[in-house]
Amino acid sequence: MDLLIEKIIADFQERDLPSLTLRHQQLPAVPGKIDSIIGMRRTGKTFFIYQIIADILSRGIEKSTVLYINFDDDRLYPLTAADLHRVTDVYHRLYPENKNRLCHFFFDEIQNIQGWERFVRRLIDTENVQIALTGSSAKLLSHEIATTLRGRSIATEIFPFSFTEVLSHEGIVIDASPRPGAKQRALLQNRFRNFLTAGGFPEVQNIAAPLRIRILQEYVDVVILRDVVERYKIGNIQPLRAMIRHLLSAPATMFSVNKFYNDLKSHGISCGKNTLHELFDHLCDAYLLYPVSIYSRSQRAKRVNPRKVYAIDSGLAHAFAHSPTAGWGHLLENVVFMELRRRNLAIEYYRTKNGFEVDFITTSHDGTLMLIQVSARLADPDTRYREIRALSDAMEETGIPHGTILTLDDEEIIETRHGDVNILPAWLWMLKKSGKV
Repeated sequence: MDLLIEKIIADFQERDLPSLTLRHQQLPAVPGKIDSIIGMRRTGKTFFIYQIIADILSRGIEKSTVLYINFDDDRLYPLTAADLHRVTDVYHRLYPENKNRLCHFFFDEIQNIQGWERFVRRLIDTENVQIALTGSSAKLLSHEIATTLRGRSIATEIFPFSFTEVLSHEGIVIDASPRPGAKQRALLQNRFRNFLTAGGFPEVQNIAAPLRIRILQEYVDVVILRDVVERYKIGNIQPLRAMIRHLLSAPATMFSVNKFYNDLKSHGISCGKNTLHELFDHLCDAYLLYPVSIYSRSQRAKRVNPRKVYAIDSGLAHAFAHSPTAGWGHLLENVVFMELRRRNLAIEYYRTKNGFEVDFITTSHDGTLMLIQVSARLADPDTRYREIRALSDAMEETGIPHGTILTLDDEEIIETRHGDVNILPAWLWMLKKSGKV
């Protein structure tokens, strides 16, 4: 085993890092803390590690101080927790001069080794190291990390590409001017519509739609089998598959377990309500779905009102859509939600006293509130009136002086008696927020 580990370490030291698309994310790298990189499968956690390693090397740090091991390597089977010390023992035999230097250890898919936690805790306590871990969401969830590593870790979430990351991946450079010109605007509109249906999973970028849809559906199958069925020993998977089809085919809509229970019952599918609640929680733990509650100070109101549910990626939602051309508004709202989620905002939906709904009310770390409405198009007078009225009423009730409506193409500023409403394309809003324009 030692010879094999030595070969794996030497192979990493010799080979060049792969080319990659830079993610708009950084590790905290706090001394004495373990960085845990978490997220759904296939979101690019391993390549994010390569990005961090490349950044380390760009600062003139010797590559020999970097140790990278992928525990998904079948050659390491049957490595156990009792054998993990061999990895660092072999490393220090190869590079004894690094024993007292700061080293950077990256352990990819370490959850494959049962009992790995004690090994990592011992390293952070006794060695001069900065440690980063990745793992599938099945066995390396943020709440589990907090328990097993006893508060010694900081979690960094990796999502599929954002729209700006997709543009970078395609080599599209945005002019640093305040606004894109007509030619670039047309290009961005085209790429954004493609982003709504293709999504941001790195592997499926620039792949033809039929194959892309098959790959994305297989991603979901892996989540079902490995992150839910195997992990929680689910015997009857028919209700689980029905729930996934229901939620992914209609993202950004209200979901009630009680109503879904009755729907299953009417189709002759038997499953208890408590089990459905558990299945839904499992899918959220696997980063496939995100629930959003109503904005209220009352916990009872949050419990009794249905939650809106979003998919981790609009491409996944499109892959399960009943019609390939339906649901532009839902896909757009899902994309906006994920952009807000990437910014670590607290996200809820708002219902006015008159029963009008605003898609998002967000709270930043400093307590700043923001109201955002999403509508694919405002050309229809009734749609325009409904969206603006809901936002205006919410502004009056919350005291928030500004509101935003995100669309596919519409852009203007409206003055209401409760404040101004900024209407602009979602893609332009994303570029502005990322500092691209």
